[in-house]
Amino acid sequence: MEELLGVRFGVFLGLTVCVMGFTAYATGQALANTWKPAWHALIYGVMLGFADRFLTFALFEGELSSFSGYLIDTSVLVAIALVGYRLNLARKMVRQYPWLYQRAGPFGWRRKKGAG
Repeated sequence: MEELLGVRFGVFLGLTVCVMGFTAYATGQALANTWKPAWHALIYGVMLGFADRFLTFALFEGELSSFSGYLIDTSVLVAIALVGYRLNLARKMVRQYPWLYQRAGPFGWRRKKGAG
């Protein structure tokens, strides 16, 4: 597992999932709050992946040039950003248009009966 990630699993869990994951989640929320399209999360996730790889290298002596580690880190961060995006967008649609939409689970919304 360490060869694939380019760092120990505990470091991956602590730095990538917890610390950078929080950053990715906040990024997804910011994108939804400003009505940006979801594909922007991919661009920001790539940049967060570079930052994560650098911090892994600088703080925990991980491999800076681990391509598989970068892909895994970036994939996790993009997924977390998209979750944050969708959760916030669903909340925003229902809150901003209460006469038109109602919640349909944590990630979605649907038209109210009799609405437009």
